[in-house]
Amino acid sequence: MPADVGPQVAALEHMTVAELRARYAEVFGETTQAGHSTWLTKRIAWRLQALAEGDLSERARRRAAELANDADLRLAPPKNNPATPGEHLPVLSTPEKPDQRLPPPGSMLVRPYKGRTLHVRVLTQGFEFEGTRYPSLSAVAKAVTGCHCNGFLFFRLARQGEET
Repeated sequence: MPADVGPQVAALEHMTVAELRARYAEVFGETTQAGHSTWLTKRIAWRLQALAEGDLSERARRRAAELANDADLRLAPPKNNPATPGEHLPVLSTPEKPDQRLPPPGSMLVRPYKGRTLHVRVLTQGFEFEGTRYPSLSAVAKAVTGCHCNGFLFFRLARQGEET
């Protein structure tokens, strides 16, 4: 790194985000909405070095363009166009198959845990434990234990052929 770039890069470490944005605008000739100081510091440092030492060679630019043409990259998420009033969007739903590890709705899962017996009712959509509905067995297990754990493992429901 040339001698004049070193102190400029070192000074970036002590700048606020607002100062880094202003420096970014000076160096790149455009503003940024970025608020991540580490990212701004790295981008500005790269640009300062590129300006001082020279940018990519023409050969490197051609190769990068070739690679970019072959890549199927999405640069931005798709636009979410909400339906206008009166317009109905088709609802695509796939019928969910119940997990084979679960007993049929209406069944009770019984498990001893720390001196008490837990009773969980299997519903068509979720589970009921002590009068509260939960969306998953993991949510029930978390309510019981206070920490996240796999509900199927906690209630000892293994796939066919697996051991618990």
